[in-house]
Amino acid sequence: MPSPLDRARRELAPVRRAVGVGALPAAVWAVWASGPGWATPAFVVLACVGVALAVVDLRTHRLPDALTRPGTALVVVLLGVAALATGDGPALVRALAGGLALGAVYLLLHLVHRAGMGLGDVKLAVLLGVATGWAGWATWAAAALLPFLLGGLAALVLLATRRASRTTAIAFGPFMLAGAAVALTAARLA
Repeated sequence: MPSPLDRARRELAPVRRAVGVGALPAAVWAVWASGPGWATPAFVVLACVGVALAVVDLRTHRLPDALTRPGTALVVVLLGVAALATGDGPALVRALAGGLALGAVYLLLHLVHRAGMGLGDVKLAVLLGVATGWAGWATWAAAALLPFLLGGLAALVLLATRRASRTTAIAFGPFMLAGAAVALTAARLA
């Protein structure tokens, strides 16, 4: 049985170059967006895992557990360290509640329409809910809504340009990640 690290390597092997190119600017953005501090390592992990997930999802329409599970676990641990270092227990509680809440919303959407929302999206929602919950409830709410707006706009453009039909599957993970990035960027600018 392959180790979790072997499974992650196998998922990333076909997209290694694209992930490598996107990881550095994503990490730089994460340092800026988190406003360098104890939570910065968690946001750098989120950014790098996010790039990998976006590339894999665009290519395969999958968000592999080999990336989402360790990414979520590492972000939670790093935010726990940040909460201990700063004495900000309420931020950690909010982050965990945010992960559970956003995961529950996506799970409900999955149960209502399994073909439209995969379990990979549900697991990614937990990761994004944790990170945006740490930043605050307004950021969390924006990250919950923006993927549907961004995905809807992209779908309309694809339909209007006849590059997709009403039945064409569209990878939703990149829109989830973009929505979270926009929400975290807006929080930093506010």
